[in-house]
Amino acid sequence: MNEIPPSTSAVAFLGLGVMGNPMAGHLHARGHAVTVYNRTAEKAQHWASGHPGGQWVRTPREAAQSARVVFLCVGNDNDLRSIVYGPEGVLAGLQPGAVLVDHTTASAEVAREFARACSAQGAHFIDAPVSGGQVGAEKGQLTIMCGGDAAVFSQVAPIMQAYGKAVTLMGDSGAGQLTKMVNQICIAGTLQGLSEALNFAQRAGLDAPLVLDVISKGAAQSWQMENRGQTMVEDRFDFGFAVDWMRKDLGLVLAEAKSNGALLPLTALVDQFYAEVQGMGGGRWDTSSLIRRFRKRDDTH
Repeated sequence: MNEIPPSTSAVAFLGLGVMGNPMAGHLHARGHAVTVYNRTAEKAQHWASGHPGGQWVRTPREAAQSARVVFLCVGNDNDLRSIVYGPEGVLAGLQPGAVLVDHTTASAEVAREFARACSAQGAHFIDAPVSGGQVGAEKGQLTIMCGGDAAVFSQVAPIMQAYGKAVTLMGDSGAGQLTKMVNQICIAGTLQGLSEALNFAQRAGLDAPLVLDVISKGAAQSWQMENRGQTMVEDRFDFGFAVDWMRKDLGLVLAEAKSNGALLPLTALVDQFYAEVQGMGGGRWDTSSLIRRFRKRDDTH
């Protein structure tokens, strides 16, 4: 493929949610000519008005027509297919040699499907789910896990560094999505353990903030403890990665495990715990709200 200059590329970004909006902004700040699309056109208009030189369009096809790299960041497999296929979809405008990069957390199956569809018209595909949440997107400090052809990856990785602190090729198409599933398995287990530990500490009459300060200096330390432990103690969950999104991700994980034979008893259990949190009205709470299950138990006894 022709080399894509990392500092001067015409790019498109489709999906301006809490992740996509700042990610597109980082691309603009690096000097890329950015065209944006969002299903709610007002969001795209607002983004363009705040980024001089940025443009917005009404269809995915228009967004893809002049872009060397097209980035996607939407909700799920169905959302992806709705904007990639059809007469006004991305593929209808994607040019030969262009690269479609998907930052959505989706299935490995849809990643492989898009790789085949792009190849059929002389274009390329990289699945590139991210970790780091809204704060990571805003700070340009995301971890990006990629799947696809190594030569294609080498062309688009410098562009993704506008918002990625670590951009890594994990293997062929689908490998990025599979790595993100591993990431979510780890997060689910860690948050359940942290919830149980803090509930134990409080029931034992310990000073929970002091406990966190002490054990965070030892082997129990984790990102979740450093960034969510104190807010869990304070019962604050109106931020971060939502329970609804985690349940979507864990659904992908469990479906993949059913296919490949991996046993995930803890993950399946935590998924049901998150279903309980949803039943408490916590679908939009941060994923650290698992601890609310214990507090609900206390309230009912």
